[in-house]
Amino acid sequence: MLGLVAGGLVAVAAAHAAPTTAAGTVGAGALAGGIGSNWYASAPYLMPEDNSPPDVATVMDATGQKAFQLAFILDKGGCVPAWGGTSPIDTDTTMPNVIQTVRAKGGDVSVSIGGYNGTKLGQTCGTPEATAAAYQKVVDTYRLKALDFDLEEPEYENTAAIHNEIGAARILQRSNPGLYISVTTAGTAAGTGWFGQQMVNEAKAQGFTPDNFSIMPFDGGFNGAAAQTSALVNFNQILRTTFGWSEADAYAHEGVSQMNGRTDAAEYFRQADFQTVLDFALAHRMARYTYWSVNRDRQCPGTVDPGLSGSCSSVVQNDWDFTRFTVRFAGATPPTDPTVSPTSPSASPTYTMPGVCKDPEWQRDTVYTAGAKVSYQGHAYQAKWWTLNEEPTASGEWGVWTRGEICAPRTPLSP
Repeated sequence: MLGLVAGGLVAVAAAHAAPTTAAGTVGAGALAGGIGSNWYASAPYLMPEDNSPPDVATVMDATGQKAFQLAFILDKGGCVPAWGGTSPIDTDTTMPNVIQTVRAKGGDVSVSIGGYNGTKLGQTCGTPEATAAAYQKVVDTYRLKALDFDLEEPEYENTAAIHNEIGAARILQRSNPGLYISVTTAGTAAGTGWFGQQMVNEAKAQGFTPDNFSIMPFDGGFNGAAAQTSALVNFNQILRTTFGWSEADAYAHEGVSQMNGRTDAAEYFRQADFQTVLDFALAHRMARYTYWSVNRDRQCPGTVDPGLSGSCSSVVQNDWDFTRFTVRFAGATPPTDPTVSPTSPSASPTYTMPGVCKDPEWQRDTVYTAGAKVSYQGHAYQAKWWTLNEEPTASGEWGVWTRGEICAPRTPLSP
């Protein structure tokens, strides 16, 4: 996937002393009070040192996004964390400046560990303890509340490396009070593949319960949002079977990380696809909704679709269209309760929609006339004219149904 991938999320509630880096002291910004977990859960990926990085302040001003996932920490050699595996965190000057900019505007960052390709710390550090120590250095250097465990090719095919990564996440969670962890892996039509299942099994074996597991439903023969939501339903079943969770608890521990525009496998996910997945995530009270990447959240100059690009989407769009979807998720998702221990199997984030749906549920065999109001998959809808058997979520901008406010369904949603 040419490194164009997203990952999981770890938010550390405890603040560490501000260190001095090559760029000076990394400012506290919003760290005194912190930003809500809803923002870390919606943080889109950003590469400040590659792929023609956009100005992060411009993106924040244009969209209202408050958090970004900075990619990627790899091993420089000898269990030494470095940006892209080449720029050690002790001497890198770009990242501290980006972090300071985001925090000065009231936001915060997460740091992404791993990604596709490259040598990961879990492959070289030897033990969970050594791996955790390397990651703790990253947390301390940047005074982080958020880390990203991105476990995929080629690392997740290495049983020892995944043991080290999951073990490190467990150690960090216990060593840093309030640690919030999400682990992300590749998505398939079945939810995730064999290696993804083994990763989930490893977490269970170690007694490690993250706040959410996220899958990346792209680069696996996906065709539009329906294929993605189907994969999320199937992954929900994997989580239920593995951990013994209910459907609702599994969704409260489940996340999605998408890719905007053209993917490495020449799939196309446009704004309408992101909206459909957002609706699904909100209706099912999922724990995370993000995408790769902000660098790509703009239309390609000249030829709209020049093929795969790390710096534009290869689809028709306005600047930052896809980031606006993550902002909507953050705005509709209340922060989790930091007083609940994330290591407890029953500690699912509690999500509260703004009011229970007051209108009757849409029925496929019911005739609706102009002005009729219904609720469907966590939204209110109103009919513009006579209709029968037209599903509200498939209506589109010019269809019969006008979508209204988000609301909590009266009864539990079924897949």
